[in-house]
Amino acid sequence: MSVAKEPVAVVGIGQTKHVAARKDVSIAGLVREAAKRALADAELTWADIDAVVIGKAPDFFEGVMMPELYLADALGAVGKPMLRVHTAGSVGGSTALVASNLVASRVHKTVLTLAFEKQSESNAMWGLSLPVPFQQPLLAGAGGFFAPHVRAYMRRTGAPDHIGSLVAYKDRRNALKNPYAHLHEKDITLEKVQASPMLWDPVRYSETCPSSDGACAMVLTGREGAARSPRPPAWMHGGAMRSEPTMFAGKDFVSPRAGKDCAADVYRQAGIKDPRREIDLAEIYVPFSWYEPMWLENLGFAAEGEGWKLTEAGATELDGDLPINPSGGVLSTNPIGASGMIRFAEAALQVRGQAGEHQVDGARKALGHAYGGGSQFFAMWLVGSEPPQS
Repeated sequence: MSVAKEPVAVVGIGQTKHVAARKDVSIAGLVREAAKRALADAELTWADIDAVVIGKAPDFFEGVMMPELYLADALGAVGKPMLRVHTAGSVGGSTALVASNLVASRVHKTVLTLAFEKQSESNAMWGLSLPVPFQQPLLAGAGGFFAPHVRAYMRRTGAPDHIGSLVAYKDRRNALKNPYAHLHEKDITLEKVQASPMLWDPVRYSETCPSSDGACAMVLTGREGAARSPRPPAWMHGGAMRSEPTMFAGKDFVSPRAGKDCAADVYRQAGIKDPRREIDLAEIYVPFSWYEPMWLENLGFAAEGEGWKLTEAGATELDGDLPINPSGGVLSTNPIGASGMIRFAEAALQVRGQAGEHQVDGARKALGHAYGGGSQFFAMWLVGSEPPQS
């Protein structure tokens, strides 16, 4: 006999102010700051937490191996189960999904999940330039790896050159409404974005993500805990992870199969038939601006070859009919290990009606999306303002 899953609710969300360098705190201080804010939002204490699930990008970024061991004390996890998750850049999303599964399966009633990165104590550019077997060295970081795939998208769809600049201009303006965002470029204009230096053709300086220090935490609980929540919870309607190899014969770097399959599973769980019409907004992982139109197609919001047209038409603007990254997204804030969880948390903030100046009016269903590695790891969830139908 099958047993119904426990409904999962987000009742607490906490972020640090994301900046280039948090020299005032250690990694332990950084993660504790986000965790305490999530607990305060939920009006809970460390004693209310049954387990902790933590994630970050590769340990070699900061050079601290298995940091979860020394962070247990800072996160109130002494004597409690603590799990570490790692799926490259998608880790923030997959960490939240592991935590949600602990609640859904009734292993634990209330779980604190957290992800972080302190990029000021690392060098992600060269950390992401490791030699790949049987491939010519790029030695140019993530941008050098992904730029050829953007070019392939442009050739495949006929997208004009200015689409990437439109995305960056939109996201940086959205970030001005988000007090936690790293980049607050008050004088940003489309012309400035288009005049910025070319880093990896066709990706310009202003069309790429920053390096940030930051952490994000959430408190997840079941039906009983949600009933005691002082604020409206965000209810999880579906969540999934998928992965595929970095390289294999027939891999589509423009629209990876794992991304499509992951989104399809989430939509199936949530009963979504038409994501373009039924989902009010999405926080998707866009470290380089051209990935907005690419992921719009991969996630089923647009037909193949049509994603860039949504961007150009303004549909993805904050006041458009499908706002994408109202928070400013990864283009404005990028503590790599936490970036995916920030997407999940921002989706939850929206359906709770707590996103402040970047709140989307009437948001009831929102998608959180993360990807990592060579477009090989994907994690997504869909949250809503109402509990899922059993």
